[in-house]
Amino acid sequence: MSKQYVLQAQVRELQGKGASRRLRNTGMVPAVIYGAGGEAQSISLRHNEMIRNLQEEGFYSQIITVDFGDRKEQVILRDLQRHPAKPIIMHADLQRIRDDEEINVHVVLHFINDEVSKGVKEQGGTVSHMISEVEVSCLPKNLPEFIEVDMINVEKGQILHLSDLKLPEGVSLPQLAMGEDHDNAIAAIH
Repeated sequence: MSKQYVLQAQVRELQGKGASRRLRNTGMVPAVIYGAGGEAQSISLRHNEMIRNLQEEGFYSQIITVDFGDRKEQVILRDLQRHPAKPIIMHADLQRIRDDEEINVHVVLHFINDEVSKGVKEQGGTVSHMISEVEVSCLPKNLPEFIEVDMINVEKGQILHLSDLKLPEGVSLPQLAMGEDHDNAIAAIH
């Protein structure tokens, strides 16, 4: 079961460069919520709450509940702008989701059994990971926290591709729908 992420938010009226700067000086992050047939809405989030949640990899790909006090909205994090030199979040883009509408989200790959795989343990190979995340398409209720890649039976010289991933029920890879030329390598043992 994935962790439930909740962000406290306030609707903000003032917009623009100066208003955003003043907002950041009070410990808040300017953000916008859009999508799912609703109008874009400017909001502010607590900076400390954002920083704490961003330390967990699941926050980038899981459903987040934005709590306005009187109502709640389900969103996913679409974009994040950080200060180039300081640990400050400059702006966040959040996309509303609907339960009956598929979403495309990048999900982290967790590689297991690298060191005890057949190609490493018995054949003296070295594991190479080509990608660390993959884009999935699914309904929000089927969104996985991560996708596990088991390397235990991979031999030296063998390459795992996107088509080799064991996906949870209801989850697909949009890249594979584009044809065999898009079945990229995800890991190999050399």
